[in-house]
Amino acid sequence: MDVTYNLNGGFKPTMKRFADLNGPDFFPTPAWATHALIDNEKFDGEIWESACGDGSMSKVLELTGRDVFSSDLYERGFGESGHDFLNTKRKADNIVTNPPYNAAEGFVRAGVERAGKKFALLLRLAFLEGANRANTIFADCPPNRVWVFSERITFYPVGVEPKGSGTTAYAWFVWDKDAPSKTELNWFKPGYKARFS
Repeated sequence: MDVTYNLNGGFKPTMKRFADLNGPDFFPTPAWATHALIDNEKFDGEIWESACGDGSMSKVLELTGRDVFSSDLYERGFGESGHDFLNTKRKADNIVTNPPYNAAEGFVRAGVERAGKKFALLLRLAFLEGANRANTIFADCPPNRVWVFSERITFYPVGVEPKGSGTTAYAWFVWDKDAPSKTELNWFKPGYKARFS
């Protein structure tokens, strides 16, 4: 768990998505959200999906034609279980994942170190805020590109019938070792949800 998740006796807000702080935080990523990424970011070399869950994201990443290694800390019937991304020494050309809410900051630190080319995290857009992150993550290693979703992503726990739409804004944060150090802000064109849902 990310030690900064519980500050001053209170939890960081999850905006309707609850987090299991004592166990797995598992909300499969809708396929259309990953399609948006691979349509706009090209990946050279292997891709590691380091919090693969049931393989929802890995299956879309395989459409890039790249080798995809899928792992998770927990056994969910897909990929290799028992891989603790925050404490592994494994490295890859590219790392793409939707991290657990309670470990997002740790995933940034680990991913920047372990990705040789690109590292992409699906995070709340509000991840850009916060004095702590401004002083730790963004001062040292800001993302090179932030891709903001024009359409809202709704995450549902496994087994829950999808209803309604999300209230939280999300974005792909991309660290690119070959890009200039400045941060670009981009928007995905609407339509991915209808095309790939």
